[in-house]
Amino acid sequence: MVRGESKVTALLLALAVGFVGGMAVCFQGPLASLMSEKIGSLESAFVIHLGGTVAAGMLLLFVSGGGLPQWRSVPWYALASGVLGLFLIFALSYTIPRIGVTGTYAVIISAQLLLGSIFDHFGVFGVEVRPFDLDRALAIGVLGLGVWLVSSR
Repeated sequence: MVRGESKVTALLLALAVGFVGGMAVCFQGPLASLMSEKIGSLESAFVIHLGGTVAAGMLLLFVSGGGLPQWRSVPWYALASGVLGLFLIFALSYTIPRIGVTGTYAVIISAQLLLGSIFDHFGVFGVEVRPFDLDRALAIGVLGLGVWLVSSR
């Protein structure tokens, strides 16, 4: 938290940024699926990542590289996050034509929340430990039911 920033302000900003990020993902899925149908899954992943690389590079020019020179201090396994993006693009491209946008995002978000709960519980990758409890178990169960309901139609 930044000095002088209240907890409520910090929470609202985090929620707003997360919401905008979620909207970006919602647009990215159908667009990636459309591109994948036209040029192929691997090809669309390449084009998407190339576009992201160019956009990030342009932004880095404005901040004189930011923290980029410290990339060697990042743990080697954190560099796998770019490869994981390929799996996400493939998953979006594959599932959207088969179960629709809503079903695709329901299953992806459910997987994220399940794995996120495990990461929180065990403090994986240095995240703050937040114990898995009955409320989280029930929420994930309800999400699982929701995934089935929106995907099976």
